[in-house]
This record gives sequence, structure tokens and C-alpha cells, in this order.
Amino acid sequence: MCFECENRDRSGFLDRLRGGVAARGWLVQGVERTGPYPSWAYTIGLSGYGLPELVVTGLPILAAGTLLNAMAAHVLHDSPPGPGDRIPLDDGRLLEVVELAEPSAHLVFAAALYGPEIRALQVVHADAKGRFPWSPDYRDGRAGQPVLGPRHAH
Repeated sequence: MCFECENRDRSGFLDRLRGGVAARGWLVQGVERTGPYPSWAYTIGLSGYGLPELVVTGLPILAAGTLLNAMAAHVLHDSPPGPGDRIPLDDGRLLEVVELAEPSAHLVFAAALYGPEIRALQVVHADAKGRFPWSPDYRDGRAGQPVLGPRHAH
């Protein structure tokens, strides 16, 4: 069960998040799979640099954290990708960037720290055959990969 759902001291948790962001620059918040919904993760802290937060759905938490940490480090030293950009990874996988329609609805703790006007980009990953979730023949072998905004293909 998630921290928020357990009705613990939310302000204390937000203070710990602020401390973690201050010490490291950003954090990755993982959300475990529940029922038919796959796990997902998002960054907290990039908004403090005037950058969009990053989100990935449908990956195991550890893999999502690894991907988001690498991307966050990159965007802090370069510019963030834009909606529709495709990013090839060293391991051969391909990502496409989608802008979230309602970031504050999905990035609860980032919105709690930086306000409901936060921006966010989802890194959507292709399946093993290079197909994305909007393809009718997409298969990821897991619980799916919800796409949280409209596709802006170039």
C-alpha cells in the first residue's frame, strides 16, 4: 500500500522528500502495481530547475528508476526532449516522449512540492519488436503501458 493511502503524516513525508531533493537534486517515486494497473515511476525535483518531471509506466520499479535517473541526469546538463522526440537507448530499445495531459493528477508528490502547474513528460518505451502502445500489434508481455497524454509524432 502507498504511503499516502496508509494515512500517515503526509507533511512529514513531504519534508523527507524536500530533504532528499535538496541533497540529491531529484528523487524517483515508484508506484507499485495494483490490480490491473501496472507499476510506474516519476521524478520529483526537476520542477525546481524549471524542467518538466519525467514519468515511465509499465516497467518494474527498479528498471523505471534506473531509466528515470539516467534521463534526469541528462536533462539537467542538456535540454529536455520534446513531445514526439524519439530517443534510442544504448541497449537498442527506443523511447518516444509524450507530454502529460494532467501532470498533477498523476504526480501527486511532485505537485504537492511544486504546485499543480507542474509539467511532465512520459518516456514511452517500445516493445521488443520496436512497436509502441498506440500500435495495434503492440505487446509488452506485462500489464501494459498506459500513455498519459496525446501523442505528438513529428
